[in-house]
Amino acid sequence: MLKTLIKFFKFAKSEAGLFKKGIVFGVLSSIFEALQLPALAVVIKALVEGNVTVQTAWLSFGIMAISTAGVVIFNQRSRMSEIDGSFLMCADTRTSIGERMKYMPMGFFNQNNLGYITSAVTSTMEDMQDIAPRIVEKLLHGIIHIVIITIMLMFFDWRIGLITLGGALLFMLINIVMQARSRKISPNRVKAQENIVGAVLEYIQGMGVVKAFNQAGIAQKKIKEAIADCEKWNFGLEITFIPIMFLQSLCLKLVSVVLIAASIAFYFSGTMELYYCLLMLVAAFMLYGKLDMAGSVSALMRTIDLSIDKVNTVNNYPLMDTDGKAITPKNLDIELKDISFSYESKKIIDDVSLSIPQGTTTALVGPSGGGKTTLCNLIARFWDVDEGEITLGGVNIKNYTLDSLLANISMVFQDVYLFNDTIENNIKFGKPDATHEEVIEAAKKACCHNFITELSDGYDTIVGEAGATISGGEKQRISIARAILKDAPIIMLDEATANVDPENEADLQHAISELTKSKTIIMIAHRLKTVRDANQIIVLENGKIAQQGKHEELFNQSGIYRNFINVREDALGWRI
Repeated sequence: MLKTLIKFFKFAKSEAGLFKKGIVFGVLSSIFEALQLPALAVVIKALVEGNVTVQTAWLSFGIMAISTAGVVIFNQRSRMSEIDGSFLMCADTRTSIGERMKYMPMGFFNQNNLGYITSAVTSTMEDMQDIAPRIVEKLLHGIIHIVIITIMLMFFDWRIGLITLGGALLFMLINIVMQARSRKISPNRVKAQENIVGAVLEYIQGMGVVKAFNQAGIAQKKIKEAIADCEKWNFGLEITFIPIMFLQSLCLKLVSVVLIAASIAFYFSGTMELYYCLLMLVAAFMLYGKLDMAGSVSALMRTIDLSIDKVNTVNNYPLMDTDGKAITPKNLDIELKDISFSYESKKIIDDVSLSIPQGTTTALVGPSGGGKTTLCNLIARFWDVDEGEITLGGVNIKNYTLDSLLANISMVFQDVYLFNDTIENNIKFGKPDATHEEVIEAAKKACCHNFITELSDGYDTIVGEAGATISGGEKQRISIARAILKDAPIIMLDEATANVDPENEADLQHAISELTKSKTIIMIAHRLKTVRDANQIIVLENGKIAQQGKHEELFNQSGIYRNFINVREDALGWRI
């Protein structure tokens, strides 16, 4: 429990001060609450001695009024400090994760499924925001309260103080058993919550396939199973803890009975005054209220522990951009020197060396899985090479900050992603400070201005998540407009025209021509007309360069490239 509390305050970072302030206010609240005992003592003593006066009533009332006012004020201050701390803590952490993700290697996203990453910043962070502070508050306040009460009782009668302390220690022993049980079950509960998020995301993202194959029942089955699994572990958690929480509560109630019995025994033995015995009879059932409440929530401490570990796994993942400097390259020559790269145990790029001079066009061709896209991703430093080095302008790309490196590169992917925002903002993603006129100029060059103006809201049209409300060719041209607006000197085209219908292809080819004017171009392509004019063609097979040269040179050689061209021409030359 102590380790989890320390971990929680470490996780809170700059907001830990607010939680500590809340604890201080909680201590003050407990001190004022403890003043109820002296208020009761004044009245009971006066009643026993038969000396009740107006002054006695006012004295007791005054102490009780001070106690109540202190409890209300400091409880409210404590709660507000903890609320502010929890919201600011989670806001800071979510922002930190969002910022760090830009500089994480793509391997992180391959190693962790979308459900895990999403749950870390949604349901897990919700637990940290709503549940964790409340549990920490009740637990610490319960412990602090019983400590203060015990100290006060020591001043009245050390024997009663020791019995109270013994009850608290017995409670803690039972709680240790609960924490041990929690360590076994809580990981399954956290995993079950993650699986629900993953199942829902998979169902929504695959809705097109679900409808096309009329398999809604099968797809929903996975969600239902995830929900049932989560229900099982949550229910199991409660079933496991109910007997232990009952035992905790029973222990405190029995200790209260022991306090009453001991007080009566001490009175009859002549070692305790009557008024104090009566005070203990009244106070016995008030002593452990907050500690009992703390025990009821302490079972979730392990869940907090796991939630912190999960968020920290994402938030502390090693970044690629740690030692880089903002560098402006002296030229745009790209050099790959004996580079190798493996994903897990599979080697994707194997000892590749390649020069891409500034202002030239390099086409990457070859069979699927040969390493073409990976090579582009390594140049853009989405991953780091395992061996060798890649340089831009003679400087190792690892010496650049990612921002200064990617400022030189625009990428147009085969699968375009547009954000659920306006068309203008999607284009401005390439240059956030661009004017409306610059956006229109880029859109005209990308051959998408006309179709945009025909939409009901023009450039203010919301395209929906992933650009769901417009066609594939329109999305592709918007992505090219985005790249044109960025105006980076190096352009990477990952089969940008592969999935475009003939009606859009002419516009798209014109858009690409506008994008690539006077640029250094690296293209992944499977069509002859897009590679035959390249300054150099690189044929990749099994992560190695199998052939390299210009179209005529490679076509006159027997090998992969000529076979590739012949197969493509045969495929395109069929007739009905």
